[in-house]
Formats: sequence, C-alpha cells, structure tokens
Amino acid sequence: MTITNPMKLPYTAIAVLASLLLGCHSAEKKKTTEEEKTYADVEVVSAMRNVMWKGELGSNIQLDSISDKKGLYGIGPVSYLQGELLINDGSSYVSTVVTDSAMKVTKTYKVGAPFFVYTHVKEWKQVDVPASVKNIKQLETFISNQVQDMKKPLAFKLAGHVASAHIHIQNLPDGAVVSSPQEAHQGQVNYKLYDEAVEIVGFYSTEHKGIFTHHDSFVHMHLITQDELQMGHLDEVEIKDMKLFLPNK
Repeated sequence: MTITNPMKLPYTAIAVLASLLLGCHSAEKKKTTEEEKTYADVEVVSAMRNVMWKGELGSNIQLDSISDKKGLYGIGPVSYLQGELLINDGSSYVSTVVTDSAMKVTKTYKVGAPFFVYTHVKEWKQVDVPASVKNIKQLETFISNQVQDMKKPLAFKLAGHVASAHIHIQNLPDGAVVSSPQEAHQGQVNYKLYDEAVEIVGFYSTEHKGIFTHHDSFVHMHLITQDELQMGHLDEVEIKDMKLFLPNK
C-alpha cells in the first residue's frame, strides 16, 4: 500500500480537507450550543378555549396515566370544572369547594382534566424577586425579562410569603352546559388568603393564550399554602417576600 506524503498533497486537496475538518468542528459546536439551551419539554393536553367556548368538559387526560412522577409539575381544572389541580414535584393535589369559606384539598392522582399542562423539571435555578415586584402584572414582566433566552413554553415556581392572595376553585353545577367563559365560571368560589407561606407553580408562554393561559396573560398559576390546606387558581397576589425558580438546563 502506498502512503502519500501529506506535504505533497495538492493545494486544492489540502483546502478541501481543511474545509471538511472546519465543517465538522462547526457542526459539533452548533450541536453543543443547541444542547446547552435545551430545557424540559412542556406537554399540553387540549385547550382552555375548547372548555370555555365548546363546552368540552370531560376528561382528556387521567393524571395517573402520566408514568414518570419524578420532578413532575402541572396545572389545570378538574373534569366538568368541579375543582382545581396542581402537581408540585410529583405530589398531586385536588381542591374542591365545601362552602363559600371552606375547601377540601386531597392528595391523589385518581382524577381527570379537560385541559392540562405539565412538564418534568429535575433542577431549578433560584432568582430573587425584587421588592418592587408586588402583583401578578409586575411578576409577569419580571419573569419575561428573566426567560428571554430560554426555551418556551416553560414552568416556573415561586416560594415564600404573600401579604395577601385571591384564589378560586371552579365549581360548575352538575349538568351545566357551557358555551362561553361566563357560563364556564358558574358556581366558581373565590377565597382570600392573608399573610401565608405558599408555593406557586406556573407556566409561561407568549404563544398559548386560550390554550393554557387566559387571553390577557402569558402566565397561568396555581397556589398552595405551606400547610397544604388551601389550593387554587391564582387571580391576585400581593407579594411580601418570594424567590423565583426557573428550569435549569
């Protein structure tokens, strides 16, 4: 076998070889960059608008069908809009109305949802929430600024103290027909919380209005108190002291 001396290779051959090596290096670098920006994928089941406008109230997902519970986070309503759902780090909570001032929170996966959004996050990075951020609108702007370079949609968490919060639980009467958001909120019960230690699980997206966020927001959040006695969809909040947690790559 004849081995060609590389010093005697024609200039064009050397140029081609160099180009190929450079191309491989660039592809490898591009692949690494893409991998560095990869975050947990968010799964979306059906859409809020199908429930609100089309009256699709039945279960499109049974939560116990999600096989991987480790690092699982998710939110949505109970089927037939008769409660609220929250999965927080693999623990599944269902809140239902008892009275206008009382609720019941149960830990169970044996429940369904007409629409649901969920993801797996194994590691979080912590961000301090500035004292100037007090309400949901300010919080949404703060989150938007923090996640500009991150893959979206994405989940986030908040932990700390709220001075006050308003949450609600859907409580649609049996047999009710829904063809508008107004009809969908029949029976909804609102609860006010004061000076509570809480955790909030939310999902952020600029592309999912009417799917898992309302038409006027990029975020959908459910709150649970530290004692796990109160949980619901977050409508208003006055933040006292909180930390924001975003998915780490």
